[in-house]
Amino acid sequence: MQKRKPYLTPTEVASLLMVSPITVRQWAAKGLLKAELTLGGHRRFMRHEIERFARDNGLSLQHKSAGAASRLLIVDDDPQLVTLIREMLDEHRDLVIETAVDGFDAGIKVQQFVPEIMLMDLMMPGLDGFEVCRRLKSDPVTRGIRVIAMTGFPSPENNARALEAGAERCISKPFDITTLYDVFGQPAAAAR
Repeated sequence: MQKRKPYLTPTEVASLLMVSPITVRQWAAKGLLKAELTLGGHRRFMRHEIERFARDNGLSLQHKSAGAASRLLIVDDDPQLVTLIREMLDEHRDLVIETAVDGFDAGIKVQQFVPEIMLMDLMMPGLDGFEVCRRLKSDPVTRGIRVIAMTGFPSPENNARALEAGAERCISKPFDITTLYDVFGQPAAAAR
């Protein structure tokens, strides 16, 4: 068994905090996240510093072992679309998928299933995707969930509202397999 390193690279920190390595570097450059410099000028982050930063900012660390599956919650009131997305992601071996039919159902599933990623429709009856996203991002326990918004009504306004609510990005429906795999950072060809 490999011994755990006391320090992490920017990419390893990004994976733990579910952000991009560029964000980690920006936090370090602004002095928000303390980094040590190697003789070669590379940033390294002590584990205790990452834990402190996460605690102070209400972030949860993703302690996922190599090869462990990510947990995806698909939230959409169109059962045909949900089935299609499941089929499109069927070969994506590192995903465990759960579904919800509306914003209220999503709230329950978030507590029970504890997803890392949510693929969520913006226009749903009752509690819409904008409000679900705002609530997730305002709660320190769920703030770290990656939210990918999807809409059948693409517009600059809807895109801006989704991003303002805390979504990572907004994709237009219908979308193809390439777009879907791009959301998860894996080219479609590599997943097959």
